[in-house]
Amino acid sequence: MKVNIISRNIIKPCIPTPLHLRTYKLSILDQLAPSFHSTLILFYQSNSNQKDNHNIASQFLEKSHHLQDSLSKTLVNFYPFAGQVRDSSTIDCNDHGAYFVEAQINCQLIDFLSKPEPENVLLLSPTTDPKSSKVALDYVLLVQLTAFNCGSFAIAVSASHKINDASSLFTFIQGWTSVARRDAKLVVPELNYGASFLPPREIQNAGMKEQSLLNPGNFHCITKRFVFNATKIAALKAKIASAMEHGQHSPSSVDALTALLFKSAMAANRSISGSPFPTVLHHATNLRARMNPPLPANAIGNLIRPSSMLFKGNETELHELVANIRKQLAEFNDEMANKLKGDEGSDLICRLLMESGGLLSSMTNMTSTSLCQLPLYNLDFGWGNPVWVTSPLYLPNVILLLRTKQGDAIEAWITLEENVMALVERDEELLAFASLNPSAFPNHSRL
Repeated sequence: MKVNIISRNIIKPCIPTPLHLRTYKLSILDQLAPSFHSTLILFYQSNSNQKDNHNIASQFLEKSHHLQDSLSKTLVNFYPFAGQVRDSSTIDCNDHGAYFVEAQINCQLIDFLSKPEPENVLLLSPTTDPKSSKVALDYVLLVQLTAFNCGSFAIAVSASHKINDASSLFTFIQGWTSVARRDAKLVVPELNYGASFLPPREIQNAGMKEQSLLNPGNFHCITKRFVFNATKIAALKAKIASAMEHGQHSPSSVDALTALLFKSAMAANRSISGSPFPTVLHHATNLRARMNPPLPANAIGNLIRPSSMLFKGNETELHELVANIRKQLAEFNDEMANKLKGDEGSDLICRLLMESGGLLSSMTNMTSTSLCQLPLYNLDFGWGNPVWVTSPLYLPNVILLLRTKQGDAIEAWITLEENVMALVERDEELLAFASLNPSAFPNHSRL
């Protein structure tokens, strides 16, 4: 498949940002976030029966103009997204603008989604276009609108991890869609919450330490997509629950799938090395709902922390893995979450990072994150809800979970070293519950 770039534009807020809002302070968690752009890609099916290329092109230009106009208005409230990261602790809200790319891919949407290969999905992200990638770090926000031959289109939204986690990116797109639909009640963000919640600190090479802990090394990696339907998820949860001790609650879908995928990766590593070895699983935990009182759902920033759990290599049963995951998450909620606030919270994060850095760097580290709680399929710009949403996160040793459009199925994107993935994609226990990269098109999916 080939993507042709049609145009590149800079979209600025339609109203200049006031001088007193010019400096946006980052929190300690923003400082520690790695310097890359996280992306959501939303696919929309054309409602038109037009087959004339001229009419399809005309409609695409109308959509692009509407998106650029509504983006300009959205950036008024989300003004840090139009700024530039200046140093380790601030964003200069100078109305530098968002980078907006128009593109075209030479295929039909139904063909693209019939087997959405990760390398093809990546073509739709503005961070992979050579020219766009060169300027990516100069922009907090990049957008790529890609037209399919049939008139359908994809919108990829990439925002700097220095200011946003998955929840923040979702809030931004929610705000954009509310403007695009001309809703009477707009979605607006809670800004400057992070820095007041967890003040910044002087950190050498901010972001690099955290990135090295969670995603160490430069590996030859490969990404695969596995999909679990409702029936198979229920069967997996029942299998785990039957082996758990009396009185323990049945595992959640996210816990069960995380344990299954993590077990498969550990088994592959053990097979390659010839012996079990310690592995640390870092589960991204959203602090918003875990604080007392809870933080606003629309608070912008990296309001997540990894709940880290050590597996010594001899824990090979699914129910053991789930029990460990639940235990560590419960301890994080009860003992840690509410300590992460104010100056004391920032100091605690720095101290824990220094204490654990040497130990964790000597172990295999994996990261798991779930977007299953976000209603990604309600993001309507005025042309209906998306038919598929995904978030390509091609970092080594990462598991990403998202719900499908049907809501009762979950897809997992997992990135591993090539030799490890070669074993994982043939894992009989995993394949008993998962389908390897089935169709993502709702009318053609038979999971």
